[in-house]
Amino acid sequence: MPRSKRNKLRTPEKACLVQRAVQRLPEAQPTATKKKILPSSSAPLGIISHTKSTHQSQSPPKRSQRAVSTTMSTDISTPRSDEGATCKSKKKQHSSHSPTSVIQSPRDVITKTASTLVNFIMHMYKMKKPISKKDMLKIIDKKHKNRFLEILRKASFNIEVVFGMDLKEIDSISHSYTLVDKMNLPYNGMLSRGRGFPKTGILMNLLGVIFMKGNSAPEEKIWEFLNKMKIYDGQRHFLFGEPRKLITRDLVQLKYLEYRQIPDSDPPQYEFLWGPRAYAETSKMKVVEFWAKINDTIPSVFQSRYKEALREEGELKT
Repeated sequence: MPRSKRNKLRTPEKACLVQRAVQRLPEAQPTATKKKILPSSSAPLGIISHTKSTHQSQSPPKRSQRAVSTTMSTDISTPRSDEGATCKSKKKQHSSHSPTSVIQSPRDVITKTASTLVNFIMHMYKMKKPISKKDMLKIIDKKHKNRFLEILRKASFNIEVVFGMDLKEIDSISHSYTLVDKMNLPYNGMLSRGRGFPKTGILMNLLGVIFMKGNSAPEEKIWEFLNKMKIYDGQRHFLFGEPRKLITRDLVQLKYLEYRQIPDSDPPQYEFLWGPRAYAETSKMKVVEFWAKINDTIPSVFQSRYKEALREEGELKT
């Protein structure tokens, strides 16, 4: 189906895509040990350009996030906007057509290697150490070094989706890289010195939900979205910490979000809006482009929101 005729993407589907990217990330710090993986065919691709990305959804964690985070992805294909399926239904559809096998497919191997690379890059970033191609190749099996660009492209896409950071090459001779935050959260997105992981990715997603809901989102809709990312109220997340504290206190105090009672609601209900700092550091168009990139589509698919973002862009230029 031509992209221009696709239906408007639904928020739950977007949450599924982010959830899958989160699930692929190991909880533990990376090691330099190589894993024995199967050979795969070569596919020359760009470095920073986005990739399609999915992962089969898992049931809510009962003990810890580790079991979820170490689950291997089985494919790298983004569902089209006109499919409109939930994470659960996609899982059933996939399992009903895929025979059980203990042999990893080439896609499985590249996806798993990309996840390991994400963990390595984030570790180097947190330790304030240089990120070089030479070091990244050390954790990639020699059978797949010829697919380094494809692996790096997938890894950079997951970093953008989950952490809200762009992997940029800063030296084409030494092939060294750095991570650039999409916004200006304190301590390079970690909010606290030396603690946790960058929170820009979850903030970009929340800003997107708020914008897509008409510039304000009821609290229950925010939690519905976060639940589809396997982030639950009252349950500490291995990447983002205590979610309620993060979205109702930390990001509110920093003025990225506004959390207020809905007027005349009885019993009291609450909603989220963009805070003044969000307006200062990003734009509706950037958020629409972020969502479109993750969904492998174009910004105009979001129709009315895209038009609103265009109007805002025009007003800022005048």
